[in-house]
Amino acid sequence: MAATAQPAACPACAVAPAAAEIAGRQGAVGGEQVLLSLPEIHCAACISGVERSLSAMPGVRRARVNLTLKRATVDVDPGIDAAGLARELKAQGWAAHELDTATLAGTQGDRAGRDLLMRLGVAGFAMMNVMLLSVAIWSGAEAATRDMFHWISAAIALPAIAFSAQPFFRHAWTAVRAGRLNMDVPISLAILLAAGLSIWETAHSGAHAYFDAALSLTFFLLAGRYLDHRTRSVARSAAQELAALEVPRALRISGTGEAMVPVAELAVGDVVRVLPGQRVPVDGVVESGASEIDRSLLTGESLPVQAAKGGEVNAGEVNLTGVLTVRVTAAAVDSTLHRLADLVAVAESTRNRYTSLADRAARIYAPAVHLLALGAFVAWLVVSGGDVRLSLNIAVAVLIITCPCALGLAVPAVTTAASGRLFKRGLLIKSATALERLAEVDTVVFDKTGTLTAGMPELENLDAFDAADLSLALALAEGSAHPLSVSLANAAKAAGIAPAKVALLHEVPGYGVAAEWRGQRVRLGRAAWVGKEPAGQTTTYLQIGERVQIFRFADRLREGAAEAVAALKAQGMDMVLLSGDAEAPVADLAGRLGIGRYESGILPHEKAARVEALAAEGRRVLMVGDGLNDTGAMAAAHASISPASALEATRVVSDIVLLGGSLAPLGETLETARSATRRIRENFGIAAAYNAVAIPVALLGFATPLAAALAMSASSICVSLNALRLR
Repeated sequence: MAATAQPAACPACAVAPAAAEIAGRQGAVGGEQVLLSLPEIHCAACISGVERSLSAMPGVRRARVNLTLKRATVDVDPGIDAAGLARELKAQGWAAHELDTATLAGTQGDRAGRDLLMRLGVAGFAMMNVMLLSVAIWSGAEAATRDMFHWISAAIALPAIAFSAQPFFRHAWTAVRAGRLNMDVPISLAILLAAGLSIWETAHSGAHAYFDAALSLTFFLLAGRYLDHRTRSVARSAAQELAALEVPRALRISGTGEAMVPVAELAVGDVVRVLPGQRVPVDGVVESGASEIDRSLLTGESLPVQAAKGGEVNAGEVNLTGVLTVRVTAAAVDSTLHRLADLVAVAESTRNRYTSLADRAARIYAPAVHLLALGAFVAWLVVSGGDVRLSLNIAVAVLIITCPCALGLAVPAVTTAASGRLFKRGLLIKSATALERLAEVDTVVFDKTGTLTAGMPELENLDAFDAADLSLALALAEGSAHPLSVSLANAAKAAGIAPAKVALLHEVPGYGVAAEWRGQRVRLGRAAWVGKEPAGQTTTYLQIGERVQIFRFADRLREGAAEAVAALKAQGMDMVLLSGDAEAPVADLAGRLGIGRYESGILPHEKAARVEALAAEGRRVLMVGDGLNDTGAMAAAHASISPASALEATRVVSDIVLLGGSLAPLGETLETARSATRRIRENFGIAAAYNAVAIPVALLGFATPLAAALAMSASSICVSLNALRLR
């Protein structure tokens, strides 16, 4: 469930703005509005297909799909169940989850980005106009004409600076009030002193004013700030996303009947009914009914597990086959899903304390700049015999020429270039410090189901059966939504098999599918149901009278998984496989890929603990996962990557998303990260070399504030060109 604004896959994907997505629960007049997460849509055809499917459903007034958010906003008649819409979409081939609009309300939009872009535009427009006026002055305008052009420049520049430079002023003032320095303090001082000195010169009919210098400084720094913001703007709190995935309403059973109520109103001891296809809204114990539960998103188990009277179920699991009546043991903030969200929030706060290269440089750079400017002012005040005007000119030139414009662009320029390079190869960078952290990685931890594997079992022994048995198996498999039944049916259809004609076809929740065929009982399901001992491999059993056939399945490798593991090994990475799945399939996969260290049956909090333990050993861990059970570990890791097929909450917590289906680009990602980090360090070197030459020139009084601004702009261009080498 991505609440992040990700780049669309095609121009047709830029649809309704995010602000319209959270218009509230009220839709059209007299109706309601619901949100559905659509994690698997990827193009314009998906948009039109989902909208057509939703619009054709009874009670739906209008449906709009936003691909960047992978979300549908649906205006419906009162009483229409959002979970029912999600089930209908799933039946038509579109994976869908209901979202809680109240949880997401107020979190959408990119006001900060639009604000920076608007200020950048104002600064650029004003800079160009003031430079045009400066041409007349440089061409020889004197006396009253020169003063008039200076005052016109002031009328343009001062309001533009007051508006455009506010981000620097605010951050600088916050730092100063807290008794510390940051890069915005010298930036703000340089802008204010350049503007103030220009007013002084204009008021005293001076030959030079530096309004264009102040504006160009503001413009270039805003450009760097906007680039930096764009790399951060898609990163959101995964804890909020997890909370929004929680089922907002549940069907409560009481003495007066059944009623749909908000989950927040449920208390321990209440009884709720969970229908097939619904996500379990609470932690609880099954009072009645039998079914199979899909726990893959929470635990990584590749196969559904049985749920019967007395069994435990947890919030976030999916009920597959039968109706369950559940007595609540924990709801809302006490549920397993909510505790997982808390785990992610804590882990994220730890990782977010990572200090970027630019921040580390700023700690040294900011005080040094102030000391240089102050020293220049005092020294020239003494040398010139108290000439405040000359001393202030030189101090301003020093401040401008040492202004951290190149430093401000060093990281965003490289990050933007690297992001563009990786995006062409199917990777989306979401975090501003992701590349720096990836470059430090020495250990890679993989999830199994849905990450290294496709997450859908494939029939291995299709050729072992004759057409008659396959035809019967197909007829039974079509009566179930169980993953093994779906896989069997797909394999049989691909082989050109037609289903047999059976009677009394029905599903027995938790066991399988039964029917009558040619006067005898036939079953497709669990080993115990047909009187057999379970095999160590993933299997389902076809019983025809007294004869039993065994269908064997294996979870196939995701495309590019072997190549990715091989490439990472070649780079000297240590490999670990952590999975919530059973021992046998985990060991088999580790052997196939050559991963020597693996653990099975790992719970979500245990997976996060394993990653934290590796970090405590001094390892820099890259976590690659796709399920809710991986989010805690991904947030705790030094860096994280998720495939595009991952649940949206998982994609949100990750630093990089693999947009394609292949894992092969993983190796190139780390190589690009190391290259990008080298470029960042080179940019710092360029900035240092520039300062080594420019600062003495300014200190000796050979640079006016305007010349200093031009030199500063030249250094920024050099930094940007160096960053473009990454492409």
